[in-house]
Amino acid sequence: MLDWLKNINKEYPEFYKNYLAKFGKKSNRYVILSIETSGLNPKEDVILTISAFAVVDDSILIGDSFENILLQYKYFHDNKLSNEFIIESKMEKLSEPVAIQNLIEYLGNAVIVGHHVDFDVEMINAALEKLECGRLKNEALDIDIMYRKLQDITDKEFSLDELSEAFKMPIRDRNSSAEDAYRISLLFLKLKSRLGLK
Repeated sequence: MLDWLKNINKEYPEFYKNYLAKFGKKSNRYVILSIETSGLNPKEDVILTISAFAVVDDSILIGDSFENILLQYKYFHDNKLSNEFIIESKMEKLSEPVAIQNLIEYLGNAVIVGHHVDFDVEMINAALEKLECGRLKNEALDIDIMYRKLQDITDKEFSLDELSEAFKMPIRDRNSSAEDAYRISLLFLKLKSRLGLK
């Protein structure tokens, strides 16, 4: 039987069904997303931290933020790795299924914004697949693509530091996913204004 036929009547977890029900209307909320991962392969690597801020009406809503550390013991154990920041951090550590469910509930039908956001979306989709859910349905915007459109550049990608330099924003030596999410939020607001986006 074809895969798409099997999925038509698939029984998804309740949190994912609630998420799908939110797409009946368009959102005026953007969620600026930054994740740290163990590597660049969505099939083999895992998400270590997830951070996000909401933007509504050109304002970053600090009170409407999301930060989860996922303690991926299995990944670290299997690969004989350790991560002192994650293990020693005082933040509550969540299992991947709980963190992904929390993220999906937080996202709702917002537009996701990130830096090279396609990778973040693929990592989240890989985690959703493990929970027998469908993929993210949110529209996504990438600040690198927005900047290249503004500058009419087609042959180069820009790092987050390069984008920060272009807008004369300070750069720190060590960034967390929360700091990156905040920096992406500021860059997004500047780009959104210059591109005339609503």
